[in-house]
Amino acid sequence: MPQTGVRFTVDVDGQDAETFAVVSFHLVQSYSSLFTLDIHVASSNIRLNARDLLEQTAVLTIWQGSTPQRHIKGLTARLERGEYDGHIMHYHLRVHPPFWRSSLRQNFRNFQQQDIESIIQRLLDDNRVTDTSFLLGLAHPEREFCVQYGETDYEFLCRLLSEEGIFFYEEHAREGTNQLLIFADKAFYLPEAFTIPYNPQPRPTATACISQFSHCAQIRPAYVVSKDYTFKFPDWPGRFRHDADELNGQRNQYEVMDYPGRFKDEQHGKDFTRYQLEGWRNDTEIAAGNSNSAKLWPGTRFTLTDHPADDLNRDWQVVASELHGEQPQAVPGSNASGTTLTNAFQAIPANKTWRPTPLPKPKVDGPQPAIVTGPEGEEIFCDEYGRVRVKFLWDRYHAADQDSSCWIQVSQPWAGAGFGHLAIPRVGQEVIVDFLNGDPDQPIIMGRAYNFNNYTPGSLPGTKTQMTIRSQTYKGEGFNELRFEDAAGREEVYVHAEKDMNHVINNDRTSLTKRHSVDKVQGNSAVLTNRNRIIHTAGTQDLHVGGDYILSVGSGFTDGLKMMSLTSDDDNVGNVLKHLTFSVASHGLVSGMGNMTTYVQGSRIEHINLTDTSFSLGSKAISAGEMVTINAGTLLNLVAGGNSKDVCGGVKFFQATEGIELHVGKSFISLNKNGQVILKGNNIIIEGDNEVLIKSNSVKIEGGSI
Repeated sequence: MPQTGVRFTVDVDGQDAETFAVVSFHLVQSYSSLFTLDIHVASSNIRLNARDLLEQTAVLTIWQGSTPQRHIKGLTARLERGEYDGHIMHYHLRVHPPFWRSSLRQNFRNFQQQDIESIIQRLLDDNRVTDTSFLLGLAHPEREFCVQYGETDYEFLCRLLSEEGIFFYEEHAREGTNQLLIFADKAFYLPEAFTIPYNPQPRPTATACISQFSHCAQIRPAYVVSKDYTFKFPDWPGRFRHDADELNGQRNQYEVMDYPGRFKDEQHGKDFTRYQLEGWRNDTEIAAGNSNSAKLWPGTRFTLTDHPADDLNRDWQVVASELHGEQPQAVPGSNASGTTLTNAFQAIPANKTWRPTPLPKPKVDGPQPAIVTGPEGEEIFCDEYGRVRVKFLWDRYHAADQDSSCWIQVSQPWAGAGFGHLAIPRVGQEVIVDFLNGDPDQPIIMGRAYNFNNYTPGSLPGTKTQMTIRSQTYKGEGFNELRFEDAAGREEVYVHAEKDMNHVINNDRTSLTKRHSVDKVQGNSAVLTNRNRIIHTAGTQDLHVGGDYILSVGSGFTDGLKMMSLTSDDDNVGNVLKHLTFSVASHGLVSGMGNMTTYVQGSRIEHINLTDTSFSLGSKAISAGEMVTINAGTLLNLVAGGNSKDVCGGVKFFQATEGIELHVGKSFISLNKNGQVILKGNNIIIEGDNEVLIKSNSVKIEGGSI
């Protein structure tokens, strides 16, 4: 039905105000969506093309007489040239808000340690959307890592906004063409309601009214349970539940279980669960109506009056609308007359905060390569959990440094409480990154791979039979290595320590070498045994000492055929030793090129089961501070190749049980146990300087002559 005083005009940048006459338009709007405005215009200029109109700002104005009621501003995104009747060219323009540009940019990027407002603002700036306002009264903590993964900027923002319970809409200025893009998280921020009556039988009039109004209640999920996990707090339940405040007669059995819940802390867990339920229930109570008012658009509130159902005469907020206008008389020669404007809208209770319906998150198709990063000059860059940062191949916004990504967990072959396997990927190495539950916000390194810049140890395929574990000296050229050679006939286990090698064995150690064994020490070598030590050689044992050989015993040197021990005050090799006892089962040969000194702090006892022979090519001296005792079981031989000399400072005793004999050539002296003394020789001379005394009971002298 025609309306009094209503008319429509459109202005496009770069074109005169009289260029276009509006024939009709259709505007579709709703919360958290991009409006679409289709305008049918007529023009006497038949030569307009895409270069003239696309990307230009267009403003549709709805007039009531000479007063503008509403302006809808956007950019011309589509141009269609229609029929030409010989005088007039028909054009069809499609207009979207500037935010629509974000739907044309698909991207891969990551945001670190940023809250939702910072992320939104960054993307709005990239898309040259400047007229915005944030009305956020709830907590929206920053996110450690947030990835846009193959989504358009618009899809990415809508997903984040749905998770955070934020809705957006275009706020059209009542005066002027200013048009703000509003982001809000509470209905509290919506404009005050204006009154509009219910009138089911309107006549052509300029008075705004609602001609149709219906009310609907419907069943939706009753509660949401969300569950998630974080390795930082593995015992954290990570489970949250939120129930609807008002079920309005429906049962409470309708559960939505969400895993993973996309949260890693209490604040996000509670909020995300609540926002999700409110998103599922954003239309449990909804009204639909028709009106002739252009002022009912998403984000406005109105007070309904004069409805026969009193419970409907209350405050409402518009969440969606379709505004349609007809102005057929704009085409010269048209038989139609009269301008019409209809507005089909949907509304929810004014005090209820509308939340976006939860949106799916993109999933990563599978693992992907990345390069480990870190500060310049650093080779190993990790945190206390062994996590590293990487440069994703799709990331165009971050340098390959310490800020290229979030900290990423590294899978290890074995992970226990203070035990297991640990190998930190190093800067510049290629790793294989997977994503928990396919979530781009939760990368985890599952493997490593060699590439052209990082070759394998060895030289493949020549070393294909080798399994190698080789590290590299931190900021150096050396390496440690454990290598297994599996080639038939050349099987080998090879161990290389660039500097030190230490073994700690808490109990027993057994080593069996079935053939030869060689230990080479280019420096010093020490063996410390706190208790007994036995060395058994079935064949010959040679000990070669190029310099001095010193054997130091702290308390005593006793024989022992079955015991050898070396002890110290502690486990540090090099401390003074207390005592050493050793035994030799058969013969042993000790050879040295230099000197050998043996120091014994206490007594020394040497026990030899068989023959003991000592050779000295030079002189040999035996010195004792007190008594020297030589004890032979059967025979004592003292043999000198030249002279023999005994020197005694006091009295010298010779004592034998059977007898004593002295032989020198043909001379002979014999003393036996019966008291007989025999002197025999060719000539016997007895000489005394003063006196010679011979005493006996009898003296007998025999000879050929006297």
